[in-house]
Amino acid sequence: MATLHKVSPSPIRVLVVNGHTLFREALRGLLEVGGFDVVGETADGESVVALAEQNGADVILLDMAVLQGNAIEILRELSAAQVPARVLLLTTTSVEREDVLRALKLGAYGVIQQEATHQQLFNSIRSVMAGQYWVGLENVSDLVKALQNEKPTCEKLRPRPFGLTQRELEIITLVVAGYSNPDIAQRFSISLQTVKHHISSTFDKTGVSNRLELALFAVNRRLIAEVL
Repeated sequence: MATLHKVSPSPIRVLVVNGHTLFREALRGLLEVGGFDVVGETADGESVVALAEQNGADVILLDMAVLQGNAIEILRELSAAQVPARVLLLTTTSVEREDVLRALKLGAYGVIQQEATHQQLFNSIRSVMAGQYWVGLENVSDLVKALQNEKPTCEKLRPRPFGLTQRELEIITLVVAGYSNPDIAQRFSISLQTVKHHISSTFDKTGVSNRLELALFAVNRRLIAEVL
């Protein structure tokens, strides 16, 4: 009888973008111990797109503090080149909140600070690889406030993206604008339970698990409806 061998999943391929050689080497060693495959590392922002494409990176660990304004340009280039790798931003407390928000709107999937533990780093990479957003708890309140200050864009979209109904798109727009469930219920003259049902449905359809993830998902994919 033939013996069936269990196929182990391929390790997540990570591209490290950081300006400090010693830090990159230390990070490579740490990630490899954690079971990740570091397929490349660079201090040159101009080579990120080419390296990501050549090495088939799944996740790009992009040091926003070192690259500063270049990180935003790199995100634009990755988006324009339609590179499938997901970007996880490595930041410090000195990075401006507005820059982080801009990066998330340009397609970054997560933010983790350099002060995080190695286990938090591993978890953030796995979460981003799974298509989830990772935002450190210390950043959540600031990002929510920043999203609340974003004015909903009255932009016509393709009908029902991700299978979302018009009402669900309208509710997502109000979530991005910072409305609470009771506010949404009052705005549309519906019950609080109906609002909760709609939000739960949007979670299922978009694959997110909380309101912040839903807001970031909506901003990144322009899921903003015209709310009368």
